[in-house]
Amino acid sequence: MNTIELRQQIEQNLSEISPDNLKIIAEFVEFIKDKQERIQSTSEAINYKPASGRSILRHAGTWVGDDLEDCLQLVYSTRGKVKVNNRLNPFE
Repeated sequence: MNTIELRQQIEQNLSEISPDNLKIIAEFVEFIKDKQERIQSTSEAINYKPASGRSILRHAGTWVGDDLEDCLQLVYSTRGKVKVNNRLNPFE
């Protein structure tokens, strides 16, 4: 089935859908469009060179102040595992 036939089939089916369900379909179409745009913009935006760590090493040994241990302790006590959901779908 080509694109034109798919569009015609969708239009025909939409004529039989209740207004409440049309709203759900409209939201779903917007979700798909946003997802498609994010994928396209992400693939275009990934033109960076991964960090080598040298920029961080330039600052090694340059801590100013006497609260280094307190800051490290705060980091250790508040950090946790991160769960990333790349398949976020509000319709699930």
